[in-house]
Amino acid sequence: MRTFGLIGFPLGHSLSKIFFYNKFKEEGIEDASFELFPIENIQLFPQLIKNEISLEGIAVTKPYKESVMSYLSEIDEAATEIKAVNCIVIEKGNLIGHNTDVIGFELSFLPLLKSHHQKALILGTGGASKGVQYVLRKIGMEFLLVSRPTSKQKGDIFYESLNKTIMKEYTVIINATSSGMSPDENDCPEIPYDCLSHQHLLYDLIYKPEETLFMKRGIAKGAIVKNGYEMFLIQAEANWKYWNKIIK
Repeated sequence: MRTFGLIGFPLGHSLSKIFFYNKFKEEGIEDASFELFPIENIQLFPQLIKNEISLEGIAVTKPYKESVMSYLSEIDEAATEIKAVNCIVIEKGNLIGHNTDVIGFELSFLPLLKSHHQKALILGTGGASKGVQYVLRKIGMEFLLVSRPTSKQKGDIFYESLNKTIMKEYTVIINATSSGMSPDENDCPEIPYDCLSHQHLLYDLIYKPEETLFMKRGIAKGAIVKNGYEMFLIQAEANWKYWNKIIK
C-alpha cells in the first residue's frame, strides 16, 4: 500500500484526509492511503520517516513549513526562494521539498483582482505568508508585511500602525495568519475594519470555517472576500502530481 500523509500540529482543522479519501474513491485508486501525523515537535520528523517505511509523499502544514526544510535532501528553486515547503516527495530515501501553496494561491487569487487593486497588506510573516509574498513579487504587486511587535519575524509595519490613510491605499488584504481558524472562530486579525470599503479585497488563506470573522467584517463593509478553500484544492492536486511525478 502506497502511503501519503500530512504533518503539522494540531491537525483538527485540516480537510486533507477527507480530500484524499474522496479522491481515491472517486478515481478508483485502491493502492493508496492518506494519514494524518500530528507531531508535536519537528524533531520527531526523522523518527516518523523511519517508522513509516511505505511513505511516498508528505504534505506539510503549520507550524512546520519552514522548520522541516533542514531535514530535507533537496529543495526546489521556488521553495528555496520562498523559504517554505508544504510538499515533500520521498524517492529512494531522498526527501525533496516543493511549495505548492504558491500554485494554489496564484490561481485562486489572480481572477479576483481589479484595476484599483494595486497594493496589498499581508497579515503575518510565517511560512504561509512567504508563499503569498512570492506570488505578489511575481505579479509585481507592492505589499507591506504586517506583524505584532512580539512576532519572531518582524514585518514592515505593526497592526497598531494601520490607519485610514494606509487602509485606503492598500486595497488588498491577505490573512496569512491562523487568527480565526477553527476552533478559534471568534478571533480575527486586528486591523481597522471601519476603514474598509467596497474597494477592498480580503483574501483569507483559512478555509475552516468557510466564512471567517475577518471575511464577515469585510462583507459588512462591502468588500470582496474569498477564503482559502479553492487554494487548498489546487495545492492538494499539485501535491498529488508531484508525488506521482506528473510534475517535477
